[in-house]
Amino acid sequence: MAPRDSKQTAKGIPAAPSERPWLFGLLIAPLAVLSNGIIGGGGLSYLLRGQGVGMARGSEIIALLNLPQIIYFLWSPITDFWMRRRAWVMAAAISAAICMFVAFQQPLLASNSAIALMFLSACIGQLIVAGCGGMMGELHSEASRRRASSFYQSGSLGFGAAALFVLTFFSERLQVGALGWIAAAMIAVPGLAALAAPEQRIVSEHGFKETVARIAHEGKATFLRWEAIPYSLACLFPMGSGAMIQLLPGLAVDYHISGRQVGWINGVEGSLLMAAGAIAFPLIPARVRAPVAYLTVCLVNEATLAILWLGPLRPSIYFAGATLFLFTIGACYAGFTAVVLEFLGRSGKSGSARYSIINSLGNVPVAAMVFIDGKGYAHWGVRGMPGIDVVVGTVAGVMLLTYFLTHRGRQTLEVESA
Repeated sequence: MAPRDSKQTAKGIPAAPSERPWLFGLLIAPLAVLSNGIIGGGGLSYLLRGQGVGMARGSEIIALLNLPQIIYFLWSPITDFWMRRRAWVMAAAISAAICMFVAFQQPLLASNSAIALMFLSACIGQLIVAGCGGMMGELHSEASRRRASSFYQSGSLGFGAAALFVLTFFSERLQVGALGWIAAAMIAVPGLAALAAPEQRIVSEHGFKETVARIAHEGKATFLRWEAIPYSLACLFPMGSGAMIQLLPGLAVDYHISGRQVGWINGVEGSLLMAAGAIAFPLIPARVRAPVAYLTVCLVNEATLAILWLGPLRPSIYFAGATLFLFTIGACYAGFTAVVLEFLGRSGKSGSARYSIINSLGNVPVAAMVFIDGKGYAHWGVRGMPGIDVVVGTVAGVMLLTYFLTHRGRQTLEVESA
C-alpha cells in the first residue's frame, strides 16, 4: 500500500463513494448507546434509583463503569489482529449487548454480578472505538476524514440521547429484565452496519516477525518525531474540552432555571445541539488543516462561555450561553477526531492501537478542566467557573493556533505500510 499523498489530501479531494464516511455515524452507535445512553448518559443512574439504590452508591458504580474509556488502549490493539476491523466492530457490539442483557436479568443492577457484567460490556464496547478509528484511518481523502469525524461524533451524541430517552420512557412500563431486551437490541442491531464497511486486509496475513517490525515502524513514525509534539499538545491542551457540559446543570441554579428546563436544555435538546454542531464541522473547507479548523472552533466555543462569564444572572443568558456552547462543543468534538486522524496518518497495520492511544489523550483535559472550573467557582463565584475556562482555554488555543498557522508542515504524519 503506497504512502498517503499529502498534497492531494491538502486539496481535499472528494470522498470516494466506496468509503462511505456517513457509515461511521452508525458504526459508533453501539458504543453510543452503551456509554452515552446507559452508563454515562444517566440511564443507569435513573434505573438504580428506581431500584432503591442511593446516589452515593450509584455514583461509585457509574464511575467504575466509566473506567474502560480511560484505559481501553491497554486491550484495544487486539482489533488490529486476526479479523478485519469491521468484523471486530460487529463482534464487539453483539458481545457487549449479550453482557448487558444478562446484567439486566440480575435481581439488582447494583449487585456484584450485574456490575461485573456491565463492566465487561463496557470493556468490550471500547473495541468499537478502536475498530472505527482504524477504519477511519484507511480513508484516503481529507474530505472523507472530515465527514467521517463529523458523522462519528454526531452518531455518538445522537444515538446516546435516543437510548436515554427510550430507556427512561419504557422504565415506567416494563420491568428491568424486559428493558434488558431493549438495551441489548439498541447495542447489537446498529453493529450490523459493519457489514457495509469497506473491505480491509487482516494484519496477520504476514509473518509474525514482519508484522511486529511493521507495527514498530508505524509506532515510531507516528510518535517518535518532532511533528508529533504539537499534535499531542492539541489533544492535551484544555481548549474546547467540554468540561462545562458536566457542570452546566449545577450552574443553572444560579441563573434561576427550573429542574425541568435544566433537563431539557442539558438533556435531549443538548445532545441534539451537539450532534448538529458535529454535523456542521465539515462546512469548514477540507483545505484548512484539521488543527487550524479545530482550534478556531475551540476559540469560538470559549467565546460562548464568555456570555455566562460576563452576562447578568438571568435565565435568558443561561439559555443563550448554553445553547451556543453545546452547539459549538459538538463541532469541537468532530474537530478533535479530525486532528486525531491527521496525527494518525494512514492506519497501516496498527491503526486501531495508535488511534486508541491518541484518542485517550483527549480525556486528560476534560478531567483537568472539571477540577479547574470547580476551583474557579470556589474562588470567584458563579462567574468564576465559566470565566476561568475561557481564560485558560483561550490562552492555550491561541498558542497552538499560532504555531499551526506559522508552521505549515505536512498534512498528516504519514505511515508507510505494505
